[in-house]
Amino acid sequence: MSSGTVLAFDYGVKRTGVASGELEIGVAHPLATLKADSRAARFAAIDRLVAEWQPGLLVVGLPFHPDGAEHELTRAARNFAAELEDRYKLPVFLRDERYSSATAENELQTAKKSGVKSRHSVDAIAAQHILQGFFDERATA
Repeated sequence: MSSGTVLAFDYGVKRTGVASGELEIGVAHPLATLKADSRAARFAAIDRLVAEWQPGLLVVGLPFHPDGAEHELTRAARNFAAELEDRYKLPVFLRDERYSSATAENELQTAKKSGVKSRHSVDAIAAQHILQGFFDERATA
């Protein structure tokens, strides 16, 4: 697949960041932060995004400890990715997301210092970094 919309997710227990982009262009944009109290509410919100954006594939950030070791959230993100694949019948790619949230937080701090206000939370910006990394890897492969 060389064109089409991609949605990426920075999965979290309380919040999930979402980003979008086009394969052909290879540029990611923060889209939304989903705040859901339940699995059903989270997937209802994702259902709406999938219906609106009609993605051809999905990307999920896979969190690791700095040394590369897996932890509880790693397994939860893998389960989330498997559920996305099963529910939407779309290919789902996993991408190492180490430091994506820290990078996003630094960007927001820099934006605030320069007077720029962001309407996107750190989670959506972290999802943007995950998706941009996916695009960049594809471009160099």
